[in-house]
Formats: sequence, C-alpha cells, structure tokens
Amino acid sequence: MRVRQKTLRPTLELEEAAFLRGFSRIAGIDEAGRGPLAGPVVVAAVVLGEHWNDKYQLNDSKQLSAEKRQKLFDLICAESSAFKIVSISQQEIDRLNILQATLVGMLCCLNEIEPTPDYLLVDGNHYPDTKIQGEAIVKGDCLSKSIAAASILAKVSRDRAMVEYGKKYPQWGFERHMGYPTKQHREAITKYGLSPLHRRSFRLKPEQMSLL
Repeated sequence: MRVRQKTLRPTLELEEAAFLRGFSRIAGIDEAGRGPLAGPVVVAAVVLGEHWNDKYQLNDSKQLSAEKRQKLFDLICAESSAFKIVSISQQEIDRLNILQATLVGMLCCLNEIEPTPDYLLVDGNHYPDTKIQGEAIVKGDCLSKSIAAASILAKVSRDRAMVEYGKKYPQWGFERHMGYPTKQHREAITKYGLSPLHRRSFRLKPEQMSLL
C-alpha cells in the first residue's frame, strides 16, 4: 500500500509510471456510498488510456460541484478507453458488510470491463482479491486522474439512483441527502422508521441520535 501526501489536483504521474514499467491498460477504481445509512454502494473502474487529454480538469468527485460532475461524467464515458459501473444493493451490503460488498463491486467491474486492465490503481487501503497487479493508494482520488475519473462515475451514478429512490420513498428525502446521516434524514427515520432502502446492518450512533 502506498501512502502519499495530498496534492491540489490529481495527475497522471502514477499512470505514467505504470506505462514505463510496461503496463498498457491502467484502471482507476473508486466507490461512492460506503458511509450512507441507505442505498447501494456504487463502484466504478476507468481506463483513461494512453492518449487521454491531460488538460481535462478531473478531481476527487467530492471537490466538484454537481454540475461539473455531470459534465465530466459524460466526457469520461465518451473519451475514456474503457469504463464499468457496478451497483451493490443494500441487501448485499447487509449480507456481506460494507467493506466486502465494496470489494465484490470492484471484482465485478474487473470481470466486466473490456478490455481487461493489466494494472490497477485502487483508492483506499484495501485491494481486491485479483491476480491483476496494482496498488492501493490512500487518498488516491486526490492523486490519480484515473481514480478521480472513477470517483466521478461512481458518485454521479449513485446520486442519480438516489434521486429516483427519493420519488419512490418521498418521506425520507433521499434526493436531498443521498442516504447520508444528515439531521433531516435522522428526523425522517425517527418519524417513519426504516424504508426498504435502508441498510439494516447500519445503526445510528448514540451521538447522532442525540442531535435530533
């Protein structure tokens, strides 16, 4: 596992280092939705490709406005060499736990993306159980443009799904908080209980409930 200092914007430095070592299909992998109390965790893998335009201002999805994320989502889908987005349901999260569900999502991406990557840059400190070489990078979405691209695809895809769930379960306001434990969300749980979208294995901490 490589731990690096946070930089202002991700670059292609890690991808270029892998190219110099003889790898040609370098995928960035990231997820969205590990922390919420409801909804899926979404994992994305992106191979930007050797000819990716480095001028595109990719960044960690949390550092971008919703409008900017939407525009970059379309650009990444149109101009990357390959990408795959996988959603793991709240039922699977409850069955496996959130970490294992996220790792399953990574493996699903790797099994379905074409062509198959030969090197992985994975955000965080856990690496999927795969024979593909690569590295886990803490704060990788702030360091690698491939990981940043994956974070954008995962975040936009999950947000779109949560907006639709908000229409189906309007009492909980998912389209506003995306399932995260905001004050509004905690109040809705207190009033209405859990929706079918909530993760039963997740519980509000006492200090979160005390803020109601």
